[in-house]
Amino acid sequence: MPHHTTALRLVAPVAVLALTLTACGGGGDTADAKSPETEKAKVFPSPEPASGGELETGESATGKVAEEPGEVTYDVVAQKVDVGTEAEAAKVVSEPGKVKGKVLAVAHVKYTHKSGPALTDGSDVHDGTTVFADGQRGSVLIGASEDAAGCEDPYDVESWKQGESHVFCETYVIPANAKSVEVHWSEEDGEPYVWKFPNA
Repeated sequence: MPHHTTALRLVAPVAVLALTLTACGGGGDTADAKSPETEKAKVFPSPEPASGGELETGESATGKVAEEPGEVTYDVVAQKVDVGTEAEAAKVVSEPGKVKGKVLAVAHVKYTHKSGPALTDGSDVHDGTTVFADGQRGSVLIGASEDAAGCEDPYDVESWKQGESHVFCETYVIPANAKSVEVHWSEEDGEPYVWKFPNA
């Protein structure tokens, strides 16, 4: 039986993921500069905050991407996931039998250029995005996202300056009976940030 789920709507991104640094312990102003705690802090400085983790709906992650002109810092938020029907999936693939019992999940992810050089020839920020269903990675469907409403092609973005945002989409094939869909985004070699969307 075809499974159809209406598009999931999310509120606009409001919150920014706050990464907190752990302050080194210490006493009052009279603390001895040669105290064991001070020496330990010099040898073992506070670790950088770990990237990745679960985020709330509308909450954004901040990460860096090595782009062609130099490193760019982005705010990233998964806005929504549109889940289609088995019939729709069968129409867009060359071998419909391979998607029997599966549907398309189109993740809409908004990327905002926060700092770094302006881009003049596309972007690689979307390369860190994947879609999971019930904890299992879906199968990417190449070339399907450009036609989805509200989606831009990252390779068509010829000029991208600080403060500007673009929405890129990723289309994955997932089981039709999946209970939840997750959008993952990560920096290169970083742990993924995860947004969960119920599929009901």
